[in-house]
Amino acid sequence: QVQLVESGGGLVQPGGSLRLSCAPSGTTAHYYFIGWFRQAPGKGREPVSLISSGDGNTFYTDSVKGRFTISKDSAKNTVYLQMDNLKPEDTAVYYCVADFLGTGGIGEADFDSWGQGLQVTVTS
Repeated sequence: QVQLVESGGGLVQPGGSLRLSCAPSGTTAHYYFIGWFRQAPGKGREPVSLISSGDGNTFYTDSVKGRFTISKDSAKNTVYLQMDNLKPEDTAVYYCVADFLGTGGIGEADFDSWGQGLQVTVTS
């Protein structure tokens, strides 16, 4: 497992924006996919957005399409999740995840590295 260093998150009003950042630490290993899962209170974890290392293909869960944007800065080895027009239902703990083994899937078990999680709360 590789350490993933997360930053961002916090409290925001509906319609507001936040940006999450994540960077692998202490490794030069190549990841295949990196991105974000989230877990809302009382619910299971779900993939939110992912990006591939090579061709930059992206995945978004339906509920965030058009509002969230994932991007990566290869020079800084950092991935960002720009979250706009946030809604109360986006409230959750957001986890940075990375696949260093090349499993190719987007389920929880396909990601070998997890960050500690960032709380995002959307409330008026």
